[in-house]
Amino acid sequence: MRAATTYVVGSYIDGRLRQSSSVSEPLAVVNPATEERLALVADGTERDVDEAVAAAQRAAPGWARMTPAERASSLFAFADAVDAHRDELASIEVTNVGKPMAMATGEVRGCADNLRFAAGGARALTAPGPGEYVSGFTSLLSREPVGVVAGIAAWNYPLQVAVWKLAAALAVGNTFVLKPSELTPLSAVRLAEISGDVLPRGVLNVVVGTGSAVGEPLVRHPGIALVSFTGSVATGRRVAVGAAQNLTRATLELGGKAPMVVLGDADVEAVVDGIRIFGYANAGQDCGAITRVIVERTVYDELEQRLPAAVESIVVGDPSTGPEIEMGPVISAQQRDRVNGFVDRALNAGARVVCKGASVPDLGYFISPIVLADVEQSSEIVQTEVFGPVVTLQRARDADECLAWANDTPYGLSASVWTSDVALAHRFARELNCGTVGVNEHVAVSSELPWGGFKTSGYGNDMSLLALEENTQVKHVLIRTTTDRLSPSISGLGGERTNEGDA
Repeated sequence: MRAATTYVVGSYIDGRLRQSSSVSEPLAVVNPATEERLALVADGTERDVDEAVAAAQRAAPGWARMTPAERASSLFAFADAVDAHRDELASIEVTNVGKPMAMATGEVRGCADNLRFAAGGARALTAPGPGEYVSGFTSLLSREPVGVVAGIAAWNYPLQVAVWKLAAALAVGNTFVLKPSELTPLSAVRLAEISGDVLPRGVLNVVVGTGSAVGEPLVRHPGIALVSFTGSVATGRRVAVGAAQNLTRATLELGGKAPMVVLGDADVEAVVDGIRIFGYANAGQDCGAITRVIVERTVYDELEQRLPAAVESIVVGDPSTGPEIEMGPVISAQQRDRVNGFVDRALNAGARVVCKGASVPDLGYFISPIVLADVEQSSEIVQTEVFGPVVTLQRARDADECLAWANDTPYGLSASVWTSDVALAHRFARELNCGTVGVNEHVAVSSELPWGGFKTSGYGNDMSLLALEENTQVKHVLIRTTTDRLSPSISGLGGERTNEGDA
């Protein structure tokens, strides 16, 4: 690792950058492609969390009282500021996460779009109209902000996931405290600085540090009304338990083990292109990435023969060296060793290498893209999220076995089916137990569309109007519309009016 700089990343609380109150050694923020130390990040403390939540609580009443149009105006200005800093934010993601520039730039562009969608969506949220559901009373239902929302973002898409969460929360009138990963905090802190020119103080706060020092106190904080988390299943379980201590609501977007089902009539060329894109983008560090290719036996041999040329052509290297780089490193040495461990254990259990990309640089946390075959449905490599550039091939007897294998993991985030048969496509779309199912495409992300999982992939949604609704609470207002005296039984559903003279 190269020599450290003097730059120390601080938290952004109540409209200004500040250093942590921690006395522990700061943590290194590293460029995974070069192993260069980019900065140091102070490990936050419970005191930092308290100060951030207090700032958000102070800002909450004023922000909530603003009309949706007024909040939308601020978020549109925020989106414009993100666009103005697009190159800067994208460059941060390239060096801190190891993303190719084209991918990073697209993500920043998407962040601005997320903010604009949420701004407009807050002006379009609806509730049932007024009605007389209890005799003598008119009932009104309204959606109100929950208060202070805590967002915990993962390291694989640090800026994008943060904006997914904060855009929905802010649009409907909540204030926000964000904890980015200690591995990739740079874009989140810079985003908060950019927000300072367009958002009131305290509306958006960022506390940097580890999960134990910052994440756990934030989740357990009594001032937090909702926790929105993206990360691993194991950590998601701890978040759910921590939030439950105060009966705090939580939304969890957790891991994935996405199947790509290839039926006998599929367009094999399109399938190969799909694997090349969706199996290895972001070095496979994507919970929606294609990880399991389940192929009907009649087309299996053709696919296996055509796949090596595509996978071996992926250009791997330091994304900062040029636009020809298609895949960068994984995030850390620990992650590299973890992924390689999965591959080694699979090979020891009898898996076969179908193809592997070219050799990778010695410096940096690189892994060659790889395809494995001859894997058992019950094997670790099929059942457990690897989170790296590893794809498995499985030969299935027929469509029924394809479907059974596709559903036979604990995860349920995304899946795709590739076929020319409309009836089969509808059947798989209906019966695949996943939050997102693609037909002849794997994943298409848009601000209008929800992203959430089934089973251990979590609950709740990012993006779409559903995300905005989950950041609200519903209030019932009961208005008496009669001067008649009511019987005591009105406290139940069977209340009846009585005339004054009937007492």
